[in-house]
Amino acid sequence: MESSRKITNNNLALLIRTVIVVGGLLAWEVYAQKGSYNPIFTSHPMAILKDLVNFLTSGELAYHASITLTEAFLGLFFGSIIGIVLAIIFGYFSFLGDIITPIISAISCIPQLALAPIYVLWFGLGLSSKAFLAGLSVFFNVFSSTYGAIKGIDKQIIESANLLGANNIQTLRTVILPACMPWVLSGFRGGIGAALVGAIIGEYIGAKGGFGWMITYSTSYFNTTRVMSCIVILLIVGMSLNKILDILESKILIWRSETTLSLNNSRNKN
Repeated sequence: MESSRKITNNNLALLIRTVIVVGGLLAWEVYAQKGSYNPIFTSHPMAILKDLVNFLTSGELAYHASITLTEAFLGLFFGSIIGIVLAIIFGYFSFLGDIITPIISAISCIPQLALAPIYVLWFGLGLSSKAFLAGLSVFFNVFSSTYGAIKGIDKQIIESANLLGANNIQTLRTVILPACMPWVLSGFRGGIGAALVGAIIGEYIGAKGGFGWMITYSTSYFNTTRVMSCIVILLIVGMSLNKILDILESKILIWRSETTLSLNNSRNKN
């Protein structure tokens, strides 16, 4: 009963979302066909669709996508790993965390756009500067969420595990990581967008290719349609990655849904 109701709600939400998106696109196209827009400042759905086809068939889409996605994925991978590892270390050694975490928080408040030119000077116009900027953006998201989750774990649970004979590695594997995994995935979800933003910002400052470079190049020639085509592609990439993360989250956190189901069953019995 509960499962069928959830499926119905999901289908209804999908239907409403589809109607809103399609209706918005149709209204935009009708407005554009009436000539009530300036092509220098905006475009319209049919023009964007045609440009996307040309972008794809010319081979430019694959070229620029490979550059931006490589930068973003490298940043996402290394930023997440380093963020999780440091969060565990600083969460376990509280004194060290009290010293270093405020410094990390202060650095995270600096707009990365302001630091991007420095990274380009350090690492050059190639892959390294964009991957570093993307990784740093991801690191702040993953570290803050993971560190906060670890600090929020009930100390009595850890002490109980130690009393049962668990060593540090076993406590980490069986208590700490499962307890903070929802927040780790939440930080990782924010890191997906941060990785793409970091890569694009780096390409804005200086690059030889990528969607950020293409957006800057197209803007300089008032090719608003191509700019919006790049935005649509980035939107699709972000949505796809979030969907993949939803699937992974449902597999990794299957215990959470089972716990919720058991609690609901208990309430129904009462």
